[in-house]
Amino acid sequence: MADLNAVKQALREQQIETPSWAFGNSGTRFKVFAQAGVPRTPEEKIADAATVHRFTGVAPSVALHIPWDKVADYSALSSFAVENGVRLGAINTNVFQDDDYKLGSVTNPDPAIRRKATDHLLEAVDIMDRTGSRDLKLWFSDGLNYPGQDDLRSRQDRLAASLREAYDRLSDEQRIVLEYKLFEPAFYATDVPDWGTSYAHCIELGPKATVCIDTGHHAPGTNIEFIVAFLLRQGKLGAFDFNSRFYADDDLMAGAADPFQLFRIMYEIVRASALSPSYGINFMLDQCHNIEAKIPAIIRSVMNIQEATAKALLVDRDALFKAQAEGDVLESNAILMDAYNTDVRPLLGEVREELGLDPNPVAAYKRSGYQERIVADRVGGEQAGWGA
Repeated sequence: MADLNAVKQALREQQIETPSWAFGNSGTRFKVFAQAGVPRTPEEKIADAATVHRFTGVAPSVALHIPWDKVADYSALSSFAVENGVRLGAINTNVFQDDDYKLGSVTNPDPAIRRKATDHLLEAVDIMDRTGSRDLKLWFSDGLNYPGQDDLRSRQDRLAASLREAYDRLSDEQRIVLEYKLFEPAFYATDVPDWGTSYAHCIELGPKATVCIDTGHHAPGTNIEFIVAFLLRQGKLGAFDFNSRFYADDDLMAGAADPFQLFRIMYEIVRASALSPSYGINFMLDQCHNIEAKIPAIIRSVMNIQEATAKALLVDRDALFKAQAEGDVLESNAILMDAYNTDVRPLLGEVREELGLDPNPVAAYKRSGYQERIVADRVGGEQAGWGA
C-alpha cells in the first residue's frame, strides 16, 4: 500500500508552470475569440498567473514568450513577479511568425535569415541572464511542404549549427529544452518531428540539452508514456508541455480528452522518482483557451494534473512489481486500474486545506470577484494575443 503521508507530501511539493500566453487571447489558426478582461501587458499576465497560484498552491512560476512578453527591463519584470508571489520560468522563443521565416528559420536556405533566427535564440539567453530563468524552450516550425523543396540533410546540419551556437552561450546553470512536433505548419517533412530527432540533437549538444514533450504533438495512438520512460532512463527528459487533444495539436485543457493517458504518463514520472522539483523536469501547461474563460480553465487544468498525479502516487508498486515478476497479467493491470479508479478529490481537498487553501479552487476563484475586477479594470489599450 502507498504511504498516504508520503503521497500528500509529494502533492504539496508538486509544481506546475503556467504560460503567459494562455492568459491572453489565443485559439486556432482560423479564429481567436476575444474575451473581456484578458491582459494587455506582461505584468497583467503575471498577475493572472499569480492568481492561479494563489488558488492552487502549486503553480509558482510563469513562462514568458519573446517577443510577446518583451519589456525594456526584465529585472524589473522579475521583481514584479516575486512581489506577486511567483517567479519567471522558461523563456520561449518565437522564430515562426515573421514573414522571413516562410521557408524556415534556423534551417532556412538563406544564411541571412538563419543569422536572424539564431540571434533571436541568443537574445533569449540574454533575457534568461536577467530573469534568472533556467530553461531556454525551443520549438521550430521549420519544415517542408513538398519533396525536393530543400535538402533534408542540409537542413539538419543548419539546425545543429544554430543549436550549437545557442548551447555554447548558456551558463552552467542554464539548459536547452528542445521541443518537437509531428506536423504543422510543415506537412511533408518537419525538421524536428519526433522525440528521436530531438534526443539525437540533445545527445550531440551535451548535458545541458534535454527533450521537451508536448503531449499534443504526436500521431494518434502514440504511446507517450513509453517515450517518457525511455527519456527518463536516459536522463534526457527536461520538460513537459501539458495539453490534451482528440486529433492532433488541439491544445485543449490537460486531462480533458484522455485522462487515463495523463495518469499513465504521470505514473512513469512517479515510477522514476522524477516528480519532485529537485529532479529538474519543468512541468508546464501549453494550452489555448479559445472559447472558455482563461483563468478558470488554467486552474481546472492544474487540478486535472494533480488528480492524475495523486492516482499515480497511489499505485501499490510493491504489489505491481510482484505481479509483473510472476507474469500475472490480469493482476498487474488490476493493480494499476485500482489506483486510476480511486476518487482522489477528497485527498486533494485535504492537501489544499493543509496548505491553507480552499479545497475547491475553481469555486473559490468564482467567489473571489477577481474575474469581475479585471473585466472592469482592463478597458482600453491593446489586448494581448496571437492576432490570428
